[in-house]
Amino acid sequence: MIQADVPSPIDLKNMEDAKAWEQAAMQRPFRKDFFAAICTEIGALQKPGLRILELGSGPGFLAEHILAQLQDINYTLLDFSAAMHQLASQRLSDLTGNTIQYLERSFKERGWTDGIEKVEVVATNQAVHELRHKRYAPELFLQVRDLLKPGGVLLFCDHYFGQDGMTNDQLYMSRMEQRQALESAGYRVSEILVKGGRALYKALPNH
Repeated sequence: MIQADVPSPIDLKNMEDAKAWEQAAMQRPFRKDFFAAICTEIGALQKPGLRILELGSGPGFLAEHILAQLQDINYTLLDFSAAMHQLASQRLSDLTGNTIQYLERSFKERGWTDGIEKVEVVATNQAVHELRHKRYAPELFLQVRDLLKPGGVLLFCDHYFGQDGMTNDQLYMSRMEQRQALESAGYRVSEILVKGGRALYKALPNH
């Protein structure tokens, strides 16, 4: 029997809800630790004109950290919420030296990858559970693999189900399930950081 999707308690397309989420997220512990680890992995690629696609970019927290640290980046923020893009554009308005684009699109919808140029990096932070059920994750990772250039990398971070983690085993994968979802989609997987109920993975396509 197919489990029903888990409904979201908030409407992230609503500006008041988006602002409330933004304020709550700013208080989460270890946030900068994960941002720093992601930035280190991107910086290690040492490629001029690097193209980065962030899925579920929200109010631009991760983008702000990366774009403040690295130069000559072509960064695309993909989010289904115009309200989140508005908050992100305000946050990133003073950053220079990089190209920033906003794409209002849901990675839950069929054909969401249409027209997106291949990139060296796909990054996603605390967004994959917004698929609203963990069974969709392997398909998303397959779609991401097709967006990566040869030598590209997926940097995937999310909450996990289990000890020290979340309690909903339909919305959130366990750490083993996170690794298995990536491997089943054709990636070689390394666990980069585990902290505060979240895990960060570096996933390289097997091609």
